[in-house]
Amino acid sequence: MKHIIILGDGMADHAVKRLGGKTLLQHASTPYMDLLARQGRCGRLITVPEGFPPGSEVANTAILGYDLNEVYEGRGPLEAASIGYEMRPDDFAIRCNIITLEDGKIITHNGGNLQTADGDVLIRYLNEHLGNDRVQFITGIQYRHLLVIRGGNKHIICAPPHDHPNEPWRPLLVKAEENAPQEEGRMSAQETADLINDLILRSQELLSKHPFNIERAAKGERQANSIWPWSGGYRPDMQPLQAQFPQLKSGSVISAVDLIRGIGRYAGLDVIEVEGATGLADTNYEGKTQAALDALREQDFVFVHVEASDEAGHDGDLELKLRTIEQLDSRMIGPIYEEVKTWDDDVCIAVLPDHPTPVEQRIHVSEPVPFIIWHRGIEADEVQAYDEVSCVSGSYGLLRLRQFMEELMKLR
Repeated sequence: MKHIIILGDGMADHAVKRLGGKTLLQHASTPYMDLLARQGRCGRLITVPEGFPPGSEVANTAILGYDLNEVYEGRGPLEAASIGYEMRPDDFAIRCNIITLEDGKIITHNGGNLQTADGDVLIRYLNEHLGNDRVQFITGIQYRHLLVIRGGNKHIICAPPHDHPNEPWRPLLVKAEENAPQEEGRMSAQETADLINDLILRSQELLSKHPFNIERAAKGERQANSIWPWSGGYRPDMQPLQAQFPQLKSGSVISAVDLIRGIGRYAGLDVIEVEGATGLADTNYEGKTQAALDALREQDFVFVHVEASDEAGHDGDLELKLRTIEQLDSRMIGPIYEEVKTWDDDVCIAVLPDHPTPVEQRIHVSEPVPFIIWHRGIEADEVQAYDEVSCVSGSYGLLRLRQFMEELMKLR
């Protein structure tokens, strides 16, 4: 049996008063998710291990069956793998957002929906003025970039900017962990924190003078006026998925997001890039859908990730998040279901988010997420719709972490 996981990042949510007390999944028109729920089996999944932040890097790695206590090194190393940067043994790689600050507060984590071409210009500019033998800025995608510090220490405390909208930024600057270990050949944690904070302050001075931001300010648009590094680590030690699940011979990952591609590379999956895949609501659903189907014809496993709902949740945009959920259903899940049900090969479709991003909170939260598993001939349970409430009654019950992938791999 072939397997495809369709993951709507941050799709789960809470009950919203404006929707009559329904969640977004309950309110949205999702005929194909509901069809798969009726014909398949449902449940809920704990995707974030105790003690870990509810980030996409944690949840997606756990969904794929990895023990975070053994492999977790933060987003930075995953994004390094995605963009083809080969980490050296003494490298410390950390995600480097370009964000918007106004009146001493974090306004957006995404630099006003910064596009990749503009982000590249700004990152190259910063590297020219701040880079040296120890510090390197590397372009990623849109507002998500990479900072590599040779000999940096990972034992620091960073605030994810998407968790602190409209909060003062200065109290959120990087701090060293208490009693942080001193590792041979590396800076101290305090030295690393001081260096990153200095780079943040110097980036603000440089970016405020860049023509890109001067032009945006003249138009009254949000400026991309500060870097914000967070979630760093060293090169992770991850076995390919095939080593964990021998029945899985080949597979691919499809995503517009660097960290998901990086997880895929470390997991031994082929990374498929799709033109027009943006990570936002304007992403190329049809292109990603066709790429997933093409890969599934040749391979055993496809992990297709769609970021749009998460970004809408972080922006607090209820209507947009509803639209992204409905687009995932009509433009990806539906076409994939309609195609694979005609194949001679049996195909298992799984649908889930990685974590909730409640639109009224605008942050990730660590709560179980609803999931569907469907294939021809599966014995359906009593769930009639796909949402956070209905899936509580699903026959899988409440699964934890690796158990989801283990259940999928039982279906051969």
